[in-house]
Amino acid sequence: MIKTTPHHHTESTGYKIRRILESVIPQLILMIYTVIALFPIFMIVINSFKAKKYIFGSPFSLPTPTTFDLIGYETVIERSHFGTYFTNSLIVTLTSLVLTLLIGAMAAFALSEYKFKTNTFLALYLSIGIMIPIRLGTVGILKLMVGFNLVNTLTGLILVYIAQSLPMTIFILSSFMRQVPKELKDAARIDGASEYRIFGLVIPLVRPAIGAIGIFTMIPIWNDLWFPLILAPSQKTATVTLGVQQFLGQFVSDWNAVLASLTLAMIPILIIYLIFSKQMIRSITAGALK
Repeated sequence: MIKTTPHHHTESTGYKIRRILESVIPQLILMIYTVIALFPIFMIVINSFKAKKYIFGSPFSLPTPTTFDLIGYETVIERSHFGTYFTNSLIVTLTSLVLTLLIGAMAAFALSEYKFKTNTFLALYLSIGIMIPIRLGTVGILKLMVGFNLVNTLTGLILVYIAQSLPMTIFILSSFMRQVPKELKDAARIDGASEYRIFGLVIPLVRPAIGAIGIFTMIPIWNDLWFPLILAPSQKTATVTLGVQQFLGQFVSDWNAVLASLTLAMIPILIIYLIFSKQMIRSITAGALK
C-alpha cells in the first residue's frame, strides 16, 4: 500500500494550482482585450441613438426614453448621399476582395507548384511589397491614375487596393499550398486532370487561409480614407469613410450624424467578419499545428 506523504500532497496541490492559472490567465487576458476592442464600438452605437446634449452629458449611459433621439439617422438619410457612399464602399470592397483572392490564389499556386528561374526572385519581390507601405508611392500612383484617366472612378480605387493586398495574399496562400500533399496533385494529373482542375482541387484545402485573408484584406479597404480622399473625392465616387467627413467641420461638427454614419457603416463589415471568422480561426489553428 502506497502512503501519501505531506510533501507529495503539496506538490500535487501546487501542480493543480499551476494548471488552473495556466488555463485561467490566458482566458482573462483575452476577455480584457475583447472588452477594450469592443468598447469604442459600443460607445458609438449607444450614443448614435441619443440627443446631442446627452452624448457629451452622459456618454456612458444607455439610451432612455428621455435621451433617445434618431436625429442623427434622419440627418444622414435626408441631408447626405449615404446610400451612394455605402454602395460605392460595397462595390469597391467586394470587387477588390474577389479579384485579390482570385489573382492571388492563382499566383500562389504557380509559385508553390512550378519551379522556374525567377521563382525565388518573385517571392522576394512580394516580400518587399509586404514590408513597404503602398502609401509611400501615393504621388506616383496619382500621376499614373491621371495618365490613365482613372481619377474619380471606382476602377482606380479597386486597382490600387488589389495591388495593395496581393503581396500578403500570395505570400500566405503559397505557404499553405506547399502543405498540400504532392501525391494528391500527381494522382490528379495521372487521371488526366488539367492544371485548372488541379487548382480547383487545391482551393478547398486552403479555405481557412482564404477566410483569414478575406478578413485582413476587407477591413482595411472598407475603413480606408487615404486613397478615396486622393483618388476619388467626388460625390459620385466617395466611400462611406469619406462621406462621414462632411459632418465634421472646423468650427461645427454634427456628432449625431457622424455617429449614425459610423454605426450604419459598421453593420456590413461586422456581418462579413462573422461569416469569415470561423475560417480565420481554422487558419490560425492550422498554422500553429504546422
